[in-house]
Amino acid sequence: MTYWEMLAVLAAGIGAGTINTIVGSGTLITFPVLLATGLPPVTATVSNALGLIPGSISGAIGYRAELSGQRDRVLRLAVAAAVGALCGAVLLTVLPPTAFETIVPVLVALALVLVVLQPRITRAVQARRERDGTDGAPRHGGPVLFAGMLLASVYGGYFTAAQGIIYLSLMGTLIDDTLQRLNAAKNVLAAIVNSVAALFFVFAAEFDWTAVALIAVGSTIGGQLGARVGRRLPPRVLRALIVVIGSAAILQLVTR
Repeated sequence: MTYWEMLAVLAAGIGAGTINTIVGSGTLITFPVLLATGLPPVTATVSNALGLIPGSISGAIGYRAELSGQRDRVLRLAVAAAVGALCGAVLLTVLPPTAFETIVPVLVALALVLVVLQPRITRAVQARRERDGTDGAPRHGGPVLFAGMLLASVYGGYFTAAQGIIYLSLMGTLIDDTLQRLNAAKNVLAAIVNSVAALFFVFAAEFDWTAVALIAVGSTIGGQLGARVGRRLPPRVLRALIVVIGSAAILQLVTR
């Protein structure tokens, strides 16, 4: 990488760590930047997954107050996250690169749709709670949430973009708790998915250590920024940034 490319990857890591801590979809920032440096799609995805681990941990630490009292919930869902992440990582290495290049634009497009629809999802969750009251949903979401988180984690192990939004949508619909507390749990689960997938990738896939190191440093900084000041940022600005960069990623993927 050139010095300018290294600076761009570092900046992308900071942005991804910040956005991942707030809501998710940070991969939509780092992934196109890694592609722009010349990394193949699969190598970029693996390097990104490895680099985002410190950022996920940093964000979870920043939300440690909201994690209070959620040990049992996180432990239950961590099983689904770990198993799903391993399955997704295996799929990434087993499927041919042409399959990845075909699937990823679709996944990114789906992620962008989820980003755009997030306000509606949040309003729907709030309306449901107002209509049904605070009881009636299992404390830990029950088997339906476990199955949903398992499938979402398969996606996360394969390609991490928007997995946080999927997690929040599932937990917000099936668990009666504040979205800030659910976001704290989401950060821990995302760290588990990235860690399990990365551990597998270390032995089974190619990655770029320079990209990994730059994203790791940037995402660690971004995780703290997201936890401290991210809630003050206008949601529309964040969504617009994600959509613009994600659209650029789709365009670059389909024109390679």
